[in-house]
Amino acid sequence: MLELVVTPHRRFKDAIYEQLARIGKAASAPKRLELLDLLAQGPRTVEALAEQAAISVANTSQHLQVLRAARLVESEKRGLHVEYRLADPAVGQFYLQLRQLAEGRLLEVDRLTHDYFQAKGVLEPVAAEELARRVTAGEVTVLDVRPEPEYRAGHLPGALSIPVDELKARLKELPKDRAIVAYCRGPYCVMAVEAVELLKKKGFVAHRMEQGVLEWRAQGGRLEGAQVSP
Repeated sequence: MLELVVTPHRRFKDAIYEQLARIGKAASAPKRLELLDLLAQGPRTVEALAEQAAISVANTSQHLQVLRAARLVESEKRGLHVEYRLADPAVGQFYLQLRQLAEGRLLEVDRLTHDYFQAKGVLEPVAAEELARRVTAGEVTVLDVRPEPEYRAGHLPGALSIPVDELKARLKELPKDRAIVAYCRGPYCVMAVEAVELLKKKGFVAHRMEQGVLEWRAQGGRLEGAQVSP
Protein backbone atom coordinates (compact mmCIF):
# COMPACT_ATOMS: atom_id res chain seq x y z
CA MET A 1 0.00 0.00 0.00
CA LEU A 2 1.40 3.35 -1.04
CA GLU A 3 2.11 5.80 1.76
CA LEU A 4 0.49 9.18 1.26
CA VAL A 5 3.08 11.94 1.47
CA VAL A 6 1.69 15.28 2.64
CA THR A 7 3.76 17.90 0.86
CA PRO A 8 3.91 21.62 1.72
CA HIS A 9 1.92 22.20 -1.47
CA ARG A 10 -0.84 19.84 -0.25
CA ARG A 11 -0.89 21.41 3.21
CA PHE A 12 -1.25 24.84 1.64
CA LYS A 13 -4.12 23.74 -0.60
CA ASP A 14 -5.93 22.03 2.27
CA ALA A 15 -5.57 25.10 4.46
CA ILE A 16 -6.89 27.43 1.76
CA TYR A 17 -9.95 25.31 1.04
CA GLU A 18 -10.63 25.00 4.74
CA GLN A 19 -10.82 28.80 4.95
CA LEU A 20 -13.08 29.00 1.89
CA ALA A 21 -15.35 26.41 3.47
CA ARG A 22 -15.94 28.75 6.43
CA ILE A 23 -18.11 30.91 4.17
CA GLY A 24 -20.07 27.91 2.91
CA LYS A 25 -20.61 26.60 6.45
CA ALA A 26 -21.76 30.01 7.70
CA ALA A 27 -24.27 30.29 4.85
CA SER A 28 -25.50 26.69 5.11
CA ALA A 29 -28.53 27.42 7.35
CA PRO A 30 -31.75 28.75 5.76
CA LYS A 31 -32.30 31.27 8.55
CA ARG A 32 -28.79 32.65 8.19
CA LEU A 33 -29.45 33.26 4.50
CA GLU A 34 -32.63 35.10 5.44
CA LEU A 35 -30.69 37.21 7.93
CA LEU A 36 -28.19 38.14 5.22
CA ASP A 37 -31.10 39.09 2.96
CA LEU A 38 -32.58 41.30 5.69
CA LEU A 39 -29.24 42.94 6.45
CA ALA A 40 -28.77 43.68 2.76
CA GLN A 41 -31.66 46.13 3.22
CA GLY A 42 -29.88 48.00 6.01
CA PRO A 43 -28.55 47.65 9.58
CA ARG A 44 -30.77 45.92 12.15
CA THR A 45 -30.84 45.19 15.85
CA VAL A 46 -30.97 41.58 16.96
CA GLU A 47 -34.53 42.11 18.16
CA ALA A 48 -35.68 43.51 14.82
CA LEU A 49 -34.03 40.67 12.92
CA ALA A 50 -35.65 38.11 15.22
CA GLU A 51 -39.09 39.58 14.61
CA GLN A 52 -38.68 39.77 10.84
CA ALA A 53 -37.17 36.29 10.53
CA ALA A 54 -39.81 34.80 12.88
CA ILE A 55 -37.33 33.17 15.26
CA SER A 56 -36.38 33.80 18.87
CA VAL A 57 -33.88 36.46 19.88
CA ALA A 58 -31.63 33.73 21.28
CA ASN A 59 -31.60 31.78 18.01
CA THR A 60 -31.07 34.97 16.02
CA SER A 61 -28.10 35.88 18.16
CA GLN A 62 -26.58 32.42 17.66
CA HIS A 63 -26.98 32.62 13.90
CA LEU A 64 -25.45 36.10 13.86
CA GLN A 65 -22.46 34.91 15.86
CA VAL A 66 -21.80 32.24 13.20
CA LEU A 67 -22.02 34.87 10.44
CA ARG A 68 -19.79 37.20 12.43
CA ALA A 69 -17.16 34.48 12.96
CA ALA A 70 -17.01 34.08 9.18
CA ARG A 71 -16.58 37.87 8.82
CA LEU A 72 -19.84 38.20 6.90
CA VAL A 73 -21.46 40.62 9.34
CA GLU A 74 -20.28 43.20 11.85
CA SER A 75 -21.89 44.43 15.04
CA GLU A 76 -21.94 47.66 17.01
CA LYS A 77 -23.41 48.53 20.40
CA ARG A 78 -26.24 51.05 20.13
CA GLY A 79 -27.42 51.98 23.62
CA LEU A 80 -29.09 48.88 25.08
CA HIS A 81 -29.13 47.07 21.74
CA VAL A 82 -26.60 45.48 19.40
CA GLU A 83 -26.95 46.49 15.76
CA TYR A 84 -25.71 44.29 12.93
CA ARG A 85 -24.82 45.15 9.35
CA LEU A 86 -23.18 43.39 6.41
CA ALA A 87 -19.41 43.48 6.76
CA ASP A 88 -18.97 44.54 3.14
CA PRO A 89 -21.17 45.20 0.07
CA ALA A 90 -19.55 42.10 -1.41
CA VAL A 91 -21.48 40.03 1.12
CA GLY A 92 -24.72 41.27 -0.39
CA GLN A 93 -23.42 40.35 -3.83
CA PHE A 94 -22.45 36.91 -2.54
CA TYR A 95 -25.99 36.34 -1.29
CA LEU A 96 -27.47 37.60 -4.56
CA GLN A 97 -25.22 35.37 -6.68
CA LEU A 98 -25.97 32.37 -4.48
CA ARG A 99 -29.68 32.99 -4.90
CA GLN A 100 -29.36 33.38 -8.66
CA LEU A 101 -27.34 30.16 -8.88
CA ALA A 102 -30.08 28.32 -6.98
CA GLU A 103 -32.74 29.84 -9.23
CA GLY A 104 -30.84 28.67 -12.30
CA ARG A 105 -30.02 25.15 -11.09
CA LEU A 106 -32.88 24.10 -8.78
CA LEU A 107 -36.26 23.55 -10.39
CA GLU A 108 -37.86 23.57 -6.94
CA VAL A 109 -37.14 27.28 -6.54
CA ASP A 110 -39.08 28.14 -9.68
CA ARG A 111 -41.94 25.81 -8.75
CA LEU A 112 -42.31 27.20 -5.23
CA THR A 113 -42.20 30.78 -6.48
CA HIS A 114 -44.61 30.14 -9.34
CA ASP A 115 -47.14 28.33 -7.16
CA TYR A 116 -47.15 31.03 -4.49
CA PHE A 117 -47.48 34.02 -6.77
CA GLN A 118 -49.97 32.26 -9.05
CA ALA A 119 -52.20 31.71 -6.03
CA LYS A 120 -51.89 35.40 -5.22
CA GLY A 121 -52.65 36.44 -8.80
CA VAL A 122 -49.47 38.51 -9.15
CA LEU A 123 -47.35 36.46 -11.52
CA GLU A 124 -46.49 39.45 -13.72
CA PRO A 125 -43.94 41.63 -11.91
CA VAL A 126 -42.62 44.81 -13.51
CA ALA A 127 -39.04 44.36 -14.73
CA ALA A 128 -36.41 46.80 -13.48
CA GLU A 129 -35.73 48.11 -16.97
CA GLU A 130 -39.40 48.79 -17.62
CA LEU A 131 -39.76 50.48 -14.23
CA ALA A 132 -36.80 52.75 -14.95
CA ARG A 133 -38.40 53.80 -18.21
CA ARG A 134 -41.77 54.45 -16.58
CA VAL A 135 -40.21 56.43 -13.72
CA THR A 136 -38.22 58.60 -16.11
CA ALA A 137 -41.36 59.25 -18.13
CA GLY A 138 -43.35 60.06 -14.99
CA GLU A 139 -45.83 57.32 -15.78
CA VAL A 140 -45.92 55.56 -12.40
CA THR A 141 -45.77 56.16 -8.67
CA VAL A 142 -43.06 54.00 -7.12
CA LEU A 143 -44.07 52.73 -3.69
CA ASP A 144 -41.58 51.36 -1.15
CA VAL A 145 -43.57 49.23 1.31
CA ARG A 146 -40.67 48.13 3.51
CA PRO A 147 -40.30 49.39 7.10
CA GLU A 148 -39.18 53.00 7.23
CA PRO A 149 -35.62 52.26 8.51
CA GLU A 150 -35.00 50.23 5.37
CA TYR A 151 -36.28 53.08 3.23
CA ARG A 152 -33.94 55.51 4.96
CA ALA A 153 -30.99 53.15 4.49
CA GLY A 154 -31.51 53.19 0.72
CA HIS A 155 -34.39 53.31 -1.73
CA LEU A 156 -35.17 53.63 -5.41
CA PRO A 157 -35.03 57.21 -6.74
CA GLY A 158 -38.25 59.09 -6.16
CA ALA A 159 -39.91 56.24 -4.27
CA LEU A 160 -42.65 57.08 -1.80
CA SER A 161 -42.37 55.35 1.57
CA ILE A 162 -45.53 53.80 3.00
CA PRO A 163 -44.87 50.63 5.02
CA VAL A 164 -47.34 47.90 4.13
CA ASP A 165 -48.90 47.87 7.60
CA GLU A 166 -49.71 51.60 7.22
CA LEU A 167 -50.95 51.42 3.65
CA LYS A 168 -54.67 51.01 4.34
CA ALA A 169 -54.72 54.14 6.51
CA ARG A 170 -52.68 56.22 4.03
CA LEU A 171 -54.34 55.45 0.70
CA LYS A 172 -55.29 59.12 0.29
CA GLU A 173 -51.60 59.94 -0.19
CA LEU A 174 -51.53 57.97 -3.43
CA PRO A 175 -52.71 59.36 -6.78
CA LYS A 176 -55.30 57.37 -8.68
CA ASP A 177 -54.46 58.85 -12.07
CA ARG A 178 -51.19 56.89 -12.39
CA ALA A 179 -50.25 53.26 -11.99
CA ILE A 180 -48.49 52.30 -8.78
CA VAL A 181 -45.50 49.97 -8.73
CA ALA A 182 -44.81 48.51 -5.28
CA TYR A 183 -41.52 46.93 -4.26
CA CYS A 184 -40.00 45.51 -1.09
CA ARG A 185 -37.02 43.19 -0.53
CA GLY A 186 -36.77 41.36 -3.81
CA PRO A 187 -38.48 38.46 -5.58
CA TYR A 188 -39.39 36.46 -2.47
CA CYS A 189 -40.67 39.35 -0.38
CA VAL A 190 -44.43 39.21 0.18
CA MET A 191 -44.98 42.77 1.41
CA ALA A 192 -45.31 44.09 -2.14
CA VAL A 193 -47.76 41.26 -2.88
CA GLU A 194 -49.93 42.33 0.06
CA ALA A 195 -49.72 45.96 -1.04
CA VAL A 196 -50.77 45.18 -4.61
CA GLU A 197 -53.68 43.07 -3.39
CA LEU A 198 -54.95 45.91 -1.19
CA LEU A 199 -54.45 48.60 -3.84
CA LYS A 200 -56.32 46.63 -6.48
CA LYS A 201 -59.23 46.09 -4.10
CA LYS A 202 -59.36 49.86 -3.55
CA GLY A 203 -59.50 50.64 -7.26
CA PHE A 204 -55.85 51.45 -7.96
CA VAL A 205 -53.89 50.16 -10.94
CA ALA A 206 -51.02 48.43 -9.14
CA HIS A 207 -48.14 46.14 -10.05
CA ARG A 208 -45.41 44.36 -8.13
CA MET A 209 -41.78 45.04 -8.89
CA GLU A 210 -39.77 41.85 -8.56
CA GLN A 211 -36.48 43.57 -7.82
CA GLY A 212 -35.55 45.19 -4.51
CA VAL A 213 -32.74 47.58 -3.69
CA LEU A 214 -30.13 44.81 -3.77
CA GLU A 215 -31.08 43.75 -7.29
CA TRP A 216 -31.59 47.33 -8.48
CA ARG A 217 -28.09 48.35 -7.39
CA ALA A 218 -26.52 45.18 -8.82
CA GLN A 219 -27.93 46.16 -12.21
CA GLY A 220 -26.27 49.57 -11.98
CA GLY A 221 -29.27 51.49 -10.68
CA ARG A 222 -28.78 54.47 -8.39
CA LEU A 223 -30.15 54.47 -4.86
CA GLU A 224 -31.13 57.35 -2.63
CA GLY A 225 -30.68 57.30 1.14
CA ALA A 226 -28.48 58.55 3.92
CA GLN A 227 -26.47 55.33 4.21
CA VAL A 228 -26.10 54.68 0.50
CA SER A 229 -23.05 55.92 -1.34
CA PRO A 230 -23.71 57.56 -4.71
